[in-house]
Amino acid sequence: MKVFITGGSGYLGRPTIQALIRHGIEVTALARSEHSARTVSDLGATPVAGSLSDTDILRRAAGEADGVIHLGVEYTEDTAGIDRAAAEALQDGAGSRPYVHTGGAWVYGDTDGTGDENTPMNPPPVTAWRLENEKRVLARAETGGRPVVVMPGLVYGRHGGLSQAYFVEPGRAAGAVPSIGDGSNHWAIVHVDDIAELYVLALNAPAGSVYIGAGGQNPLLADIVQALSRAAGVPGKIEPLTLEEAVRRMGPIAEAFALDQQLSGDRARGELGWVPTRLDALTDIAQGT
Repeated sequence: MKVFITGGSGYLGRPTIQALIRHGIEVTALARSEHSARTVSDLGATPVAGSLSDTDILRRAAGEADGVIHLGVEYTEDTAGIDRAAAEALQDGAGSRPYVHTGGAWVYGDTDGTGDENTPMNPPPVTAWRLENEKRVLARAETGGRPVVVMPGLVYGRHGGLSQAYFVEPGRAAGAVPSIGDGSNHWAIVHVDDIAELYVLALNAPAGSVYIGAGGQNPLLADIVQALSRAAGVPGKIEPLTLEEAVRRMGPIAEAFALDQQLSGDRARGELGWVPTRLDALTDIAQGT
């Protein structure tokens, strides 16, 4: 089997390429720069020069593969439009072959207990653009396509991810890790290696399926920031911020970090046999592993 992947040189893409290759799958990967091409090549994938805006390249590369995983995203003034056009081109190329699209668990908003794929969506503004795009992607199941949407929780591990960028690195620089509110909200989190395995399994999912990629742990932010402070080298040093202060410092993404989310990945476990292996999230976060 050969899979074409976008975003392969990124934080989530690198372990996904490694997971695909472990499963004996040949990988071609979109690469928008020489650096990206070297990165995916070093991982064992064959680079395909182009960007998410190069829809002809996307369509052709998808058509030459047995399946597609779309991880890439370009954060611009038209992020939604670029993603929508890229997804359409990739699905045109994939035809009736598997197409796995990346969503995001933040679209569920506050969950009021443990939510699942049937939980009503109430996204913060920063991620609301995903709703229409995912609706369009899944609609292809009605016309012979094989779309599947994976909704990762907040991804951590391997010294990367949003928590590294918005909490660990600023905390290391300032001597204290920021925390939003009183810390009583939960994060639905997943290790980057575990979510990579879910993407591989999703290639075999039924058309129109949606899977939340949450690793079964929904720790309190108060506990997470303690772990993040150890990762930053400033153990126990926490700087409380109001949501308004956090938005001024971090931008609109602070509203997503402030969500109270507890999410279940049971559907992926039951239907695809997904078995997350990183089950001590706070230790992993503290150690950056």
